[in-house]
Amino acid sequence: MSVSLQKGQKVSLTKDNAGLDTVVVGLGWDEAQKKGLLGGLLGGGQQAIDCDASALLLRGGKITDKMDIVFFGNLTHPSGTVRHMGDNLTGAGEGDDEQIVIDLAHVPAEYDRIVLVVNIYQAVQRRQHFGMIQNAFIRIVDARTNQELCKYNLNENYTNMTAMIFGEVYRYNGEWKFNAIGQATTDPGLGELVGRYV
Repeated sequence: MSVSLQKGQKVSLTKDNAGLDTVVVGLGWDEAQKKGLLGGLLGGGQQAIDCDASALLLRGGKITDKMDIVFFGNLTHPSGTVRHMGDNLTGAGEGDDEQIVIDLAHVPAEYDRIVLVVNIYQAVQRRQHFGMIQNAFIRIVDARTNQELCKYNLNENYTNMTAMIFGEVYRYNGEWKFNAIGQATTDPGLGELVGRYV
């Protein structure tokens, strides 16, 4: 049964799931509907919001190599244990918009956490922000059974925020856990987000 998480809540992924070795991290969002008659009439010309999910593999809480950033420009970590399943340019449709697969059983021991972030592509140039997005979520699914283990819905007001630290999968006392972070930032791109962990 899936656990619905609140901001800052932590949950063990492996403790009650014997044999869990691979998880799918699903991230999703929808464009907020334009309000009122004019919004409906004039909203057609705006560019779609292109959100990009990325996984940052940290050693001792830091990024030490650019290959430890898994995103649309580097879909698979050199270890093969973290794979981005491809870029969704609009966020349209039901379910996960982007997915990152993590082979927990084989992530090299030097990595202690995998931070999952989303930024809006060219947010500043396009004058877009997370206040224009609704129904954002991150969920963890058991890849063997397709069973959802936990889900965190990000439902605060994120007006003028251009990036988001959704959550992190991390090792603690021999088990893998998930932390629902939900921290919005004004970082204009992935480079600035990564800079928080250098």
